[in-house]
Amino acid sequence: MIGKFRQVSFANQTPQVYPPSTAVPVAMQTAEYAGSNGSRISITIMRFHQDPQAFEILTAAATAIDHSGLTREFGTAGFKSVRRIVFFKGPSLVMIKSLNGDNDQNLKDVAHLLSDTLDKGDGDIPVLVKHLPDPENALKQVLYLNSIKDLRGMPFLSGVFDVVQTDGNADAVVSPWSGRNQVVIVEYHTPQLATENDQRIIAKIHELWNLGKPAPTAYRRVGNYSVFVFDATDQQTANQLIDQVKYEQVVQWLGENPNILREAEKRYVNTTLGVLVAVLKASGYAAVLCLGIGGLIGGLLFSYRRAQQKQVTAFSDAGGMLRLNLDELSAETKASRLLQERN
Repeated sequence: MIGKFRQVSFANQTPQVYPPSTAVPVAMQTAEYAGSNGSRISITIMRFHQDPQAFEILTAAATAIDHSGLTREFGTAGFKSVRRIVFFKGPSLVMIKSLNGDNDQNLKDVAHLLSDTLDKGDGDIPVLVKHLPDPENALKQVLYLNSIKDLRGMPFLSGVFDVVQTDGNADAVVSPWSGRNQVVIVEYHTPQLATENDQRIIAKIHELWNLGKPAPTAYRRVGNYSVFVFDATDQQTANQLIDQVKYEQVVQWLGENPNILREAEKRYVNTTLGVLVAVLKASGYAAVLCLGIGGLIGGLLFSYRRAQQKQVTAFSDAGGMLRLNLDELSAETKASRLLQERN
């Protein structure tokens, strides 16, 4: 059961490829579900080795189906079209399709319920997509290719891709920009591969210019990225798009880190400073708390004693106080002037 839908059939299917993607799922299953009101839906789940492969198939399917754009509404990312919802979460890709014109709300409910049962994996889209200009808008129509071997299968043809050699050690992302403009980023897994391809790409672009054949409006290497802009209105606009692409460098030691002692010392100093600051903060808070509690108790005690004093008759030397005339300094009281006590 998925919500109010009950499974009525199930079948394992042969995994297939969705061009221009080359990712092949390790398993593919389809089941039909029937609702209480006679509605029927079909659910297909593809499972891959890695999250980027599932996202790759999602973007490939999006290029062949009319939709309103990729969003984060379903799973990690997905899209909705007429009587269909497709999304990916972790290494799984899910396709939900209405078989008899079921309403959109039922499809959305099933998508959310099914998404909650799936492994979230990395829980995010590939980082390369986030490095496109204006990534939130670019996500709506993006095409992502994981571990590419040949760029000649791009949605548009360009002779410059004939010289790009990756051997599966590169990823690519394609995004339309301002209508026909295309921004393409190829990320190589090693700087050596990026350098070799950069040299071949520059030579190929000059060759295309000399032959009068179509070439990128602008090209630039950014870190381990090869960034292309096609069909831009002018060179300045293309360069401005490339300027928005930022390469985040990651350095990882393949062997023993020679700076391990220095890093350990830095961590020790940071930890010690952290403990010292924490102790000082705790002492300050304790002092403020003690002073506050002491002041509160003292104030309450002072108020209590003042209240007691108001309830007791006060005596003073100014009048009414009985004083023993031990030092014979007090004036003698004349008995004749005192009122007599009556029985």
